[in-house]
Amino acid sequence: MNHSTLSHKVVGTGAHESAPRIGVIGGGQLARMMQEAAIALGIRLDCLVEASDGSAGQVIVDSSVGAADDVEAVTEIAHRCDVMTVEHEHVPDELLTALEIYCPVYPSAQSLQYAQDKLLMRKKMDEISMPNPRFFHVKSLEDVEDALQELGGTGVAKTPRDGYDGKGVRIIESANDVHEWLEKAENGLLLEEKVPFVMEVSQLVARRPSGEIRSWPLVQSIQQDGVCFQTIAPAPVDNVLIDQARFIGEKIAHELEVVGVLAVEMFCVEDDEGDTSFIINELAMRPHNTGHWTIDGARTSQFEQHLRAVLDLPLGQTDMNCDVSVMVNVLGSELEDPRQVYSHVMKLCPEAKIHMYGKAVKPGRKLGHVTVCSDSVEHAHTLAQQAASILRGETKEG
Repeated sequence: MNHSTLSHKVVGTGAHESAPRIGVIGGGQLARMMQEAAIALGIRLDCLVEASDGSAGQVIVDSSVGAADDVEAVTEIAHRCDVMTVEHEHVPDELLTALEIYCPVYPSAQSLQYAQDKLLMRKKMDEISMPNPRFFHVKSLEDVEDALQELGGTGVAKTPRDGYDGKGVRIIESANDVHEWLEKAENGLLLEEKVPFVMEVSQLVARRPSGEIRSWPLVQSIQQDGVCFQTIAPAPVDNVLIDQARFIGEKIAHELEVVGVLAVEMFCVEDDEGDTSFIINELAMRPHNTGHWTIDGARTSQFEQHLRAVLDLPLGQTDMNCDVSVMVNVLGSELEDPRQVYSHVMKLCPEAKIHMYGKAVKPGRKLGHVTVCSDSVEHAHTLAQQAASILRGETKEG
């Protein structure tokens, strides 16, 4: 099917066979939540999952088991889909490029490389005049020592590829701290300055192939052991910073020709005069943990918007449908199955919206999230924390 006809295919067919079909590489909770949005729109997802009983495999009818680098499995899905997308970055560039002979792939390999490789991303941000920390490409112990001297003795070492949720990131004060990383690194490491930030924020935008872009409100993100633990929408910053964050997100989406959802994670920093600005931390080109609040707190969720964008359909409104939305992740649990305390959560926190991912309990694992929409940050924060605490087994029923 010609991609330009996709928007006409959605409207008024009612036939299962003629529903738009989106291939998704990856079977985690992001694909699972894409399915919720796809059902409402009458869109079919065809998902390559890591396990049939995994988060997405449980709920997506058209799913097959395979690895993200399985050329045969991925190509088979592309043959029967109108467009392909990803729910994580760990897909070989050459495979994504090869799929383009069968159907459009969004984000493209050309765009996704900047989310896959932090060193490429840093160089590109400099090229398009986006706010970067000082950084160095280090390939030897001598390079690391020289860079640390430039950075005042402390730096943040990162593996350019395959790091996420705090993995592949280490604060160092000596080259010996990354000796084993350097031995395994084919193209060296990224060494950045340790940014003294006052807040972490995330700007989500969505872009379609035609160039239309929409941005959600800037959110504050709070980390726990390198993993997003909580988001507060909107972020408690002034309008000047809100406009600045939107400009950064939309310019990156435009310059990198991103199609779908883009998350720009940033540090909020203050200079000696007390003026505040942003420094970019990382990029993600897919729905993102800091955007989960949009399911309940925005007129269009990031998951619906991602599907609209990759099909080149008009994007939905991104304004909030409440004053404040607080999302708290459920990271691990003392309970064998957190669902056993649903009654307790719902009784004490009736405003809380529970989203569980169908995962077995493991320490620190993202099992789900809770969102509370309110007219008060304090009220939303208290209820969301309380609900998540019960699901983690930390607050017992009295």
